[in-house]
Amino acid sequence: MGVTLSFDGPVAVLTWDDGENRLNPASMDELAGHVAELAERDGPLAIVLTGVGKFFSNGLDLASLGGDLGGVYGLVERLERLVAQLVVAPVYTVAAINGHCFAGGALLGCAFDRRVMRADRGYWCMNEAEIGLALTEGLWAILENRLPRASAIEAMTTARRYGGPEALAAGIVEELSDEGHVLERAVVAAARGAHLDRATLAHHKRLAHGALARRLAP
Repeated sequence: MGVTLSFDGPVAVLTWDDGENRLNPASMDELAGHVAELAERDGPLAIVLTGVGKFFSNGLDLASLGGDLGGVYGLVERLERLVAQLVVAPVYTVAAINGHCFAGGALLGCAFDRRVMRADRGYWCMNEAEIGLALTEGLWAILENRLPRASAIEAMTTARRYGGPEALAAGIVEELSDEGHVLERAVVAAARGAHLDRATLAHHKRLAHGALARRLAP
């Protein structure tokens, strides 16, 4: 089904329903297109991204390369551009992490202003050290920009799987929710941010994250 757009008042809800929600050229272009279109709208607005079922995102779609693993860094560059677009988007953003959030999916979650994670099931994990896929400097910069440095180092070097409570304690997410209410809690948080002055918010996000965006998408 891909990514569908709906609205809950001033909150634009992007629902990603594509099985494991892998990051490939088609899915990243679809996400980027929605964010770009929404950023052009006037008035109160916030964005929530969520998945369906067991996965928020299970990372890069290596199968889409057809065995040409040399093309993996093309996917990485697309992911870096998508994260750069999100971190400075002139709108408040919330990730509703409904399930597993691995590798590239975990990095995508780092692009949002707030992250709400399911408390009882699902893991956040940077598993590249397990699968033998080395992070680029750009991907490390995403982690270092958004997570406490000690947590970013631990996540990168241990491939630890963080459940909801562990992710909250490590500063990976800001809020937990029980099953069935992750999206609801994310929409409530987004609605609080929807009425911020968007020009000022955009300026503040550039102050906070502009160096990352310039590095990833100069």
